[in-house]
Amino acid sequence: MRVRPEIPAIDTPTAHSPRLWNYFLGGKDHYVVDRQVGDLFRLLYPPIDDVARSSRAFLVRTVRHLATAGVRQFLDIGTGLPAAVNTHDVAQQVAPGARVVYVDNDPVVLAHARALLHGAADGTTAYVDGDLYNTGALLEAAGRTLAFEQPVALVLTNILGHIPDHADARRIVAELVAALAPGSHLVLADSTTDGGRFDAAVSMWNQAGSLPYVLRTRDQLAQLFDGLELLEPGFGPCGLWRPEEGGIGTPVAVDLFGAVGRKS
Repeated sequence: MRVRPEIPAIDTPTAHSPRLWNYFLGGKDHYVVDRQVGDLFRLLYPPIDDVARSSRAFLVRTVRHLATAGVRQFLDIGTGLPAAVNTHDVAQQVAPGARVVYVDNDPVVLAHARALLHGAADGTTAYVDGDLYNTGALLEAAGRTLAFEQPVALVLTNILGHIPDHADARRIVAELVAALAPGSHLVLADSTTDGGRFDAAVSMWNQAGSLPYVLRTRDQLAQLFDGLELLEPGFGPCGLWRPEEGGIGTPVAVDLFGAVGRKS
């Protein structure tokens, strides 16, 4: 998620990470090259559609839970292309006055977000062109909408795989969490290395598409919650995180792990 010095032209000959994810979610914002690479990814790793749906369902359930519990501010970093249900849709359905800031630096994502994502009349929905490596600038921009002296839900779903070095990922998460007030929460989810078909599919993607992805171990993902109090049921398969609280899709234990951590 590095900030580019200028907005590049849309590279349709190359498969594009947000468009590929949109394809797996059953969206319509993708090109032939994305579908071709996506179909090959499915051949190598058939459960990928379930992973994508499980990720979106986890987002819906966690945001709904936190909004119901009283959280009124959400910072969603690496939002991707708009889907049928987005962070602000869920948060502002529960609390119409909720403030939601989306952060990305992909010009395709930002163009779609500004055109399609509109929040509730009583709430605030904003978009930041931000660099995940530069947390200070990102937080400063988000702070024009969010009040960081009050609790914020920080959402990092399927984004940290774009940070190749694990030490960088830990630093980034730690810096973001440090800026949050007590009572804030970290919502984090990502897929993990399996030493087999998933790794092979991701390796293919890294050769064929844009913005390479790195799969971490479950222990590495769990480390990102250090210092936080995990909400029940703790760290584990995202498809099984409080499925009784509703959401989209059928709860299923796919290779997507994460949790919700609370800052004391």
